[in-house]
Amino acid sequence: MSAKIKIIPFGGVRENGKNMYAVDVNGGIYILDCGLKYPENELLGIDVVIPDWAYLRENKDRIVAVFLTHGHADAIGALPYFLSEFNVPVFGSEMTIALAKIGVEAEPKIKDYDDFHIIDEKTEIDFGDVVVSFFSTTHSIPESLGIDLKTDEGQIIYTGDFKFDQTAKPGYQTDYARLGSIGQAGVLAVLSDSANAENPAMNASEQTIAEDIEETFHYRDGRVVVACVASNILRIQQVFDAAAKTGRKVCLTGQDLEKIVNTAMKLGKLVFDDDLLVTTAQLDSLSPAETVILQTGKMGEPIKAIQRMANKQEKDLNILEGDLVYITTTPSHAMDTTVAQTRDMIYRAGGEVKAISDDLNSSGHAYKRDLQLMLNLLKPQYLVPIQGEYRLLNAHAEAAQELGMPADHIFILAKGDVLTYDKGNMGLGEGIDVSDTMIDGIGVGDIGNIVLRDRKVLADDGIFIAVVTIDRKKKQIVADPKITSRGFVYVKANKDLMQESGQIIRKAVQNNLDNKEFDWGHLKQDVREHLSHYLFEQTHRRPVILPVIMEVNQHHRRSTSKAKDGSKEETPATQPKPKAKKKPAKAKETKQPAKAEKTANKPHRNRKRHHSNKPAATTDQQA
Repeated sequence: MSAKIKIIPFGGVRENGKNMYAVDVNGGIYILDCGLKYPENELLGIDVVIPDWAYLRENKDRIVAVFLTHGHADAIGALPYFLSEFNVPVFGSEMTIALAKIGVEAEPKIKDYDDFHIIDEKTEIDFGDVVVSFFSTTHSIPESLGIDLKTDEGQIIYTGDFKFDQTAKPGYQTDYARLGSIGQAGVLAVLSDSANAENPAMNASEQTIAEDIEETFHYRDGRVVVACVASNILRIQQVFDAAAKTGRKVCLTGQDLEKIVNTAMKLGKLVFDDDLLVTTAQLDSLSPAETVILQTGKMGEPIKAIQRMANKQEKDLNILEGDLVYITTTPSHAMDTTVAQTRDMIYRAGGEVKAISDDLNSSGHAYKRDLQLMLNLLKPQYLVPIQGEYRLLNAHAEAAQELGMPADHIFILAKGDVLTYDKGNMGLGEGIDVSDTMIDGIGVGDIGNIVLRDRKVLADDGIFIAVVTIDRKKKQIVADPKITSRGFVYVKANKDLMQESGQIIRKAVQNNLDNKEFDWGHLKQDVREHLSHYLFEQTHRRPVILPVIMEVNQHHRRSTSKAKDGSKEETPATQPKPKAKKKPAKAKETKQPAKAEKTANKPHRNRKRHHSNKPAATTDQQA
């Protein structure tokens, strides 16, 4: 019986990071990686972006498991959010699972989750329709694995992040023999890393990179601030080795880095002498030539942390005169502007900058020839380029065509595309809706395109607030409009603009009050439209206009209640004032009460009231 197979990307295609792919075999859904991505400049205020799994919610009973390739955030970062909704087993190498647990334990909802399973390159798991196995790959973190899904129609291979390096040390080495045997058994399709596909130059070996780090430490007299991704265990080991050989001590910054270093130490993936690490308090006792500061920043992202150091915003450690900032990470092309700004900030602070990518091709991803070697080893029928923006996926497709692969056997997918294999044919089926889920603080998915649009407008043109108080019954404006502006214009220097805006607001509000069919929504929209037109005409800016309309009612309605006999009886609160009764004739003859009444009508401050036994009419009139 032939298997029906679907491949669905939830992220990782036409973008950097957020790798997550689902392979549906005969109704069983196998999740490959569950990563996040860090936001680009237009996502104002967003912390991270994770995949949208609305489709998986509808099919949660069909999810078999999650399989992880390595421990970087683009592969495991979204796992805590995923497991808070889906109680499924998770498989990964020892190092990958250890790093995944750090993120899961920090999420209160799932801190007790314990369905983790440690596997290695020799593990094989039989799920009936699919047999899942793994193979070793070379990346910047130990125990990186590729995933092999063996079906009746052939194997589906997910490479994960990889490159080929003949000098890689144990724990980072690629199993070439295993790749060859997989190719001999017949591969239906391969989902292959494209993050470095447009680079024609060979990657520098990790041995060369380690020598460059050591040389930089040796010839530098001052402090060295190393910017590194927290989960790049290989680079951290190279920094520790270079520091030990050049007589320097290393100061770690950030809890994330300390957790990762401690975890890697316990597993034997990081090796160094106990006296190599120092605290920030101990730095004062060291000379600058003996100091290395390892900066990884929040969630392992070092560039923004370096910016804060350059701007003297960090509590303990900032860039000083004579410091060298050594950027050992390779940012994506989307970060080029940010990195350039960061360099400028460092020089302004008196430091210098060196990036490892200035002299060496230090990427942890396969370049063009590596990608072609992988295809030659696996010999797939179909190729699905993944992990990269569109131009990178296209460069990977062109590299495959140079090997003779037909163009119609290569699929450059978008999020939500459903690649279907049925009865010997592979093609695009009916897609599903997949968007991004944005994380802002503790909010998951509560920030959408409308909120982001408003944030962008606020950032570009500011806000204009108009507060108006009206009496709808009298159809009049009770108080003049009060105008507040932030990020739009300087109010004191634009009094004419504000006065004219106030007149426009008054006119728009009064027109709506005079209208028999009064509507609150129409009133606010009318104010927005008239103000927006005028402000753009005067300033060529479009601020967010926020009309605040308040209503005051100075007249209390008369309420009535039914008496016991069924007749209407007015409540005391709204009872009309009774007419004063005619006073007895004797009162005219008595001058004293009349004098008292006359005195009572005089408004004296702080005068004590004296209650008499006279008719209530007098006191009612006083009140």
